[in-house]
Parts: sequence; structure tokens; C-alpha cells
Amino acid sequence: EEHSLLLKEQEKSERLLLNILPKPIADRLKAEAATIADGFSEVTILFADIVDFTGLSSHTSPEKLVELLNKVFSMFDQLAEKHGAEKIKTIGDAYMVCAGHAEVIAEMALDMCKALDEFNQERGPSLQIRVGINSGPVVAGVIGTKKFIYDLWGDTVNTASRMESHGLAGRIQVTAESYALLRDNYTFEERAPLEVKGKGVMRTYLLTGRKVAA
Repeated sequence: EEHSLLLKEQEKSERLLLNILPKPIADRLKAEAATIADGFSEVTILFADIVDFTGLSSHTSPEKLVELLNKVFSMFDQLAEKHGAEKIKTIGDAYMVCAGHAEVIAEMALDMCKALDEFNQERGPSLQIRVGINSGPVVAGVIGTKKFIYDLWGDTVNTASRMESHGLAGRIQVTAESYALLRDNYTFEERAPLEVKGKGVMRTYLLTGRKVAA
């Protein structure tokens, strides 16, 4: 009986660990104490945040606000699992996810907007998100010894975040790098040259949908 209880506790701990870290990283962390850091030559990153979240929080109780965020982000978690994307973290009302293939992120972004529209129709609140996408090299790993997370660093990450913060409500903004990877299978609108904080003038595009096969 004690052995059975121990196994159940171990399984519970394993599930909790896998809710924090990707399985390969969790396995490495259990096997080695050294800092984990890897370089990846091409990753596509998505940032999304809720438009006017500050205004929403000013007239919503903390309990209702957390409940709302939980419902929206749980919906996004299901889409990440469906498409095989890796959720990295949430920061307040911002959601970050990545994948090794740009198409995975494009599909998830389109589905996120569709799912939020359906959520609004069913539950009443008129929420909108801004989505930003960029592709390129990153460094990924786990640092620290307490409350650690698997995270990504580099200019690619910063630029993806800028695509979101300089984006439009209800739209998906991508960089020229992501556009080059997606243009054969998806439709876009080119924006006027955009002045981006810390990056200067950039050419960006709005992802509008999937191309229909002939």
C-alpha cells in the first residue's frame, strides 16, 4: 500500500513538472544539474495579448478577471496542444507560444482569433486580441534554481513581442521573415512601413487566412 501511494505521488509530481517544462527538458533537468541552454536556428514565435486589458480590469472584480483569463488561456492551451505548438508562458494578459514550423503558428493564430470570436458570441464579453509573429534563431533553456521555467531569448523573441505591441486589434501581424515562410500557403495584407520601437522602420504583413487550393 505504501509503495502504491509512493507511485501515485511520483506520478503527480511528474504531471506537475510536465505542466511547467517540455518533457525532453524535464528529463534532462532530472538527469543533470547543469544549466540547460540550446540554440535553435529557426523558430516561429507568437505573442498575443488582450486589447485594453487595463480598462477591463478597472471595472471587473479580481475573481471575475482571473476566471475570464483562465477560460481564454485554457482555450489557447487546447489549441497549442491540437497544433503541436509549445506554450512558453503567460505574462499578465499576454500569451507566448512557439513552434519549429511557421505553419503551426499560423494555423494556431488563425484558430485563436476564430475561437475568441466564438467565445464572445457564447459568453457576451467583447474581447479582442493582438497577435504578433516572428521567425528566426533563438536561445532556449532553463535558468535559476527556484520557480524556473523553460524560456526563449534573443532578438527574434523581442521582435515577435514588438509585432504584438505595434499590432492592430483583432489582427495577426507578422514580420517579413515569417511572411517569407508562409506566403505560399496563406493570404496577407501588406502594411505601410512601420516604425517599431528599438527596430526602426520595418516591413510587416497582416495574416488574413489560408489560400484555397486550386
